[in-house]
Amino acid sequence: MKDLSTRRLLLVHAHPDDESITNGATMARYAADGARVTLVTCTLGEEGEVIPPHLAHLTSDRDDRLGARRVGELAAAMKELGVTDHRFLGGQGRYRDSGMMGVEQNRREDAFWRTPVDDAAPDLVEIIRSVRPQVMVTYDPDGGYGHPDHIQAHRVAMRAAELAGERAFRRDLGDPWTIAKIYWTRMPRSVAEEGFARLRSSGASAFPGVAETGDLPGVVDDSQITAEIDGTAYAHRKAAAMRAHATQIAVDGDFFALSNERGQPIFATEYYQLAEGEPGVPAGEREHDLFAGVPG
Repeated sequence: MKDLSTRRLLLVHAHPDDESITNGATMARYAADGARVTLVTCTLGEEGEVIPPHLAHLTSDRDDRLGARRVGELAAAMKELGVTDHRFLGGQGRYRDSGMMGVEQNRREDAFWRTPVDDAAPDLVEIIRSVRPQVMVTYDPDGGYGHPDHIQAHRVAMRAAELAGERAFRRDLGDPWTIAKIYWTRMPRSVAEEGFARLRSSGASAFPGVAETGDLPGVVDDSQITAEIDGTAYAHRKAAAMRAHATQIAVDGDFFALSNERGQPIFATEYYQLAEGEPGVPAGEREHDLFAGVPG
């Protein structure tokens, strides 16, 4: 029989590397604590840019082999985080990276963005019913920063939670297998501003530019943050996972940059907003455990 006391966390992300940047410390912490951590990635990230010059031929406008490379990078990142359960939505390569909003790739027949939500959601429902997570993490309705695949991942995740069964969010029914809480990944404005101030004053970054607070996904007023997970003890694992995504991320100490070469801080504490379910702490306080208040 399955151990009903085991904590099960499901994360839904759009592309390989999104998980390590935004939730890497959280994933490493819960995996180390013995929770079952399941990551679902919706596309292979085929439309991404490539940082190392010797791998530039992999891009979609040349050899179009970046997706396969990123599958390997994601596997390496999960090993660094201690996560053993990773799946691609609908199977590897089922949904194609749609590119940034408004580009021609949005209109591809197999683009994730073009797929009707009710066509993609059943693929996640199958995983939900198999894993039976008590907690799910995904993006906010804007996908953090407006990327079509992030927006679609949010829509698919929320719809799948609804379709997984009418008992979802019904704590009064006493079913320990249903999703009790859904969180959206967030970043408090004050923390983002402090991080960039630290980056600018350190003089330690090797990157030619520095990003702005508005470049970060999910930045909101501090009052919207309902949970913070201290992953300081796992910061090295998060950084190692980010390094594993070598085509997409360059890491320099406590900072990193994407293909635009604009430095950003690596945040060891990660932040969330409770979107569905009941908080496990009194009103006005922040949770320090995503499973706070979850029965069992």
